Amino acid sequence: MGVKWSNVKAKLEAQPHAMKVIAAMEASGGEPDVVAKWPSAARGVIAFCDCSAESPAGAGEQSRRSLCFDDAAWKARKEAKPRGSAMGMAADMRAGEFAVRLLTEAEYAHVQSVGEFDLKTSSWLATPTDVRERGGALFGDRRYGRVFTYHNGAESYYAVRGWRGVVLV
Repeated sequence: MGVKWSNVKAKLEAQPHAMKVIAAMEASGGEPDVVAKWPSAARGVIAFCDCSAESPAGAGEQSRRSLCFDDAAWKARKEAKPRGSAMGMAADMRAGEFAVRLLTEAEYAHVQSVGEFDLKTSSWLATPTDVRERGGALFGDRRYGRVFTYHNGAESYYAVRGWRGVVLV
């Protein structure tokens, strides 16, 4: 049911840009790992997902916490602006045709089915356009043995909220 290392190795050797993106995930505290049977992946595509126990923290400029949801929310804040946004930081983690993107609700639930993550933190999630147009954004966590998806204003930010990403290779 897992993924053969020889397949992973061959993919990575053939895609040096993917390695740069995965290295950026690692450098920012994401602890990327291969997650089998990724919901949105086509056959033969390998998903590298942030699998740190808590929402990736990173350090300094690579900190993945205390961020607004997206750049529009960051620009809209009048006071106490955070350093940046989750969507902006994810967009910066790219090389060639490979880029990190935030997890969808379904992908977040899938990751939570293979391990227990965000027991003390929460992670911004890719947000449907209609929710974002109304000023909101989604985030998820695991509490009381269950996985929850919530909403918050996209301009909000918290020390324990970061973001999880995935890159498909």
